[in-house]
Amino acid sequence: MPDTTDVGAGTAAGTVSLLQRFPVKSMLGERHTALDIDARGVVGDRLWAVRTPKGKYGAGKSTPRFASTRDLRLFSSRYDGEVPCIAFPGGERWRGDDPGVHEALSKALRKDVTLAAEENVPLLDAGPGIVHLVTTASLAHARALLPDSVIDVRRFRPNILLDTAEATGPVEDAWVGRTLAVGEARFEVVERTERCVMVNHDREGLPYDGRILKTFRQSSGMCFGIYAKVIRPGGIRTGDRAVLLD
Repeated sequence: MPDTTDVGAGTAAGTVSLLQRFPVKSMLGERHTALDIDARGVVGDRLWAVRTPKGKYGAGKSTPRFASTRDLRLFSSRYDGEVPCIAFPGGERWRGDDPGVHEALSKALRKDVTLAAEENVPLLDAGPGIVHLVTTASLAHARALLPDSVIDVRRFRPNILLDTAEATGPVEDAWVGRTLAVGEARFEVVERTERCVMVNHDREGLPYDGRILKTFRQSSGMCFGIYAKVIRPGGIRTGDRAVLLD
């Protein structure tokens, strides 16, 4: 799939350096060289979650939709076709279509849950049609604010990481309200991403660090990265250019 972004039609914003999707909400996910974007967002992203008997879904925070289940960060998920496959922290592996997966998850999480696909309750944090973007400039800015912390993109779980070359500071904050073209897809940048305590927690070898969210609260109103709403579906590949069209 060729890069169909027309740099001449706008202002260059960066280059796609990382693409990710997370089959099961709040678990570790998959890195890809290409992703498809549809009206819901990244195809397959956070399409599954663990569900409590009260109908809430496991996440890193408690809200009317979600129940705090922070141990999910220790699990990982990937797709085999359309079926999520889950690796447990103890080494067990379960397919999402195995009838025993519900009991196994309940035992590992020490609470009664089932694995369920999205139905009436949207599983994306910002709702349907939204993708999450972060830039290398924002990561560098966070490292400057927290020189003794391990600031890694894995803490923030974006769908798209844009390499913004020599740009400095949280450049994407200024994109809110603008149209962003990435590969074949087009987005409206709708808001900055408000962070929760999950950015502090250990995952994938990263240490716990309570300074991170505290620093974001002081420096940026707890925001880091942006949410963008899909206005034209299409494919995105690593190496594609991102362009601000207005």
